[in-house]
Amino acid sequence: MGKAKTGIKPINVLPLGFLVIILIGTTLLMLPISSKDHSSLPFLNALFTATSATCVTGLVVVDTGTFFSAFGQTVILVLIQLGGLGLMTMSMVLFSLTGRKVSLHDRMSMAEGLGENRLQGIVRLARGALLVTALAELTGTALLSFRFIPQYGFLKGLWFSIFHSISAFCNAGFDLIGGYRSFTQYSHDPYMLFVLMTLIVSGGLGFGVIFNLRNTRDLRRLRLHSKIVLTGTAFMIVMGMLLFFWIEYDNPNTIGDMNLFDKLMNSLFQSITLRTAGFNTIDQYSLQDASKGISIMFMLVGGGPAGTAGGLKITTIFTLLLAARAYIRGQFEAVAFGRTIPLEQIRRALTIVLLGGLFLLAMAIMLSFSEQDMVAGNLGFVNQMFESTSAFCTVGLSTGVTGATSHVTRVILILLMYAGRIGIITVAVSLVDSTTKETVLHYPQEDILIG
Repeated sequence: MGKAKTGIKPINVLPLGFLVIILIGTTLLMLPISSKDHSSLPFLNALFTATSATCVTGLVVVDTGTFFSAFGQTVILVLIQLGGLGLMTMSMVLFSLTGRKVSLHDRMSMAEGLGENRLQGIVRLARGALLVTALAELTGTALLSFRFIPQYGFLKGLWFSIFHSISAFCNAGFDLIGGYRSFTQYSHDPYMLFVLMTLIVSGGLGFGVIFNLRNTRDLRRLRLHSKIVLTGTAFMIVMGMLLFFWIEYDNPNTIGDMNLFDKLMNSLFQSITLRTAGFNTIDQYSLQDASKGISIMFMLVGGGPAGTAGGLKITTIFTLLLAARAYIRGQFEAVAFGRTIPLEQIRRALTIVLLGGLFLLAMAIMLSFSEQDMVAGNLGFVNQMFESTSAFCTVGLSTGVTGATSHVTRVILILLMYAGRIGIITVAVSLVDSTTKETVLHYPQEDILIG
């Protein structure tokens, strides 16, 4: 018998690749040249920042705009771009430049990174993702420059435009405004907020949906995946805006003192930024508990697969809702837009939600246990659950928990960000031997009581 071919399994490329990028980023951020005062950032803080950037989360332990030098900010921006597009997608640039033939292993790894089940056309999809990203970020840079250049001057304004365009499209949530303020000073600026919202939604749809929209003239002929993502996105945005507008209407610490238009605009921005963007125009700590609960649910849903958004993904949640609807109606198949969703995808969606929910809850409880003294400081379990969900769903919104946490809690948040960006299924499968084995023995069935 010939010797079996060994090597890294395609499903392991993604977690290992991200880990290598995070460690390289950590090393670079620890260099004195990365900080404005030439001090060395402690290892854990550098690791946290590199993980947050690579996992396009946006949670920070040091202020990006005031602490890091131009070199440090560039490192963070590169990590955001690598994390937003994915390791294998960026590798396509190297393959194209070197003329290297893309192997089956590379295609499988690329498909895993893009969240695709098909290998056909995966190279074309990766190249298209690079092109769409470049066009979106260049357009965003040009639009944002009309605000930033008059305010900060040409060079600084241009850098701010580039940085925030990439951060918005990649749903990263890092900003250079300074003082941990994010975009609160632009809460009355419709132009700025609508440019950012457009970039956030575009990145969160997923590249497959963008290509499907570009290549399909009749919207009725869109793929089922695209229809679910677009319908789910529109529903979540509108529903979120209405809920936040209703709950926060009289809250003077959020939108209570704004005029009607600004209330609606900031409610819309809050609904969209929960799709894993991480920018904020209102103080998240000051939100009503009901709004924080809704935020947690919206963060869990997240955006579309094969894009820059995080969360459990719209298609995952809506697949389970369709399956539940079918069961309630006594139907055997989950149907949407005249198409039947395969049972295997329903099982995958159920596994993602179950494992993801249990993992998040367990880590949130650990975070709460490690920070018991924070309860007395008005940073109780609701805020801790908000922060944990923000990390796991790579959102980046914060109620102040991250900045006040201990080293143990920051490690917990790092694990949450990493698992959330890689995908709970990918992490689980990469840790076990997932070789498919033929089932020879079938055990007899026996009913159990459910519900």
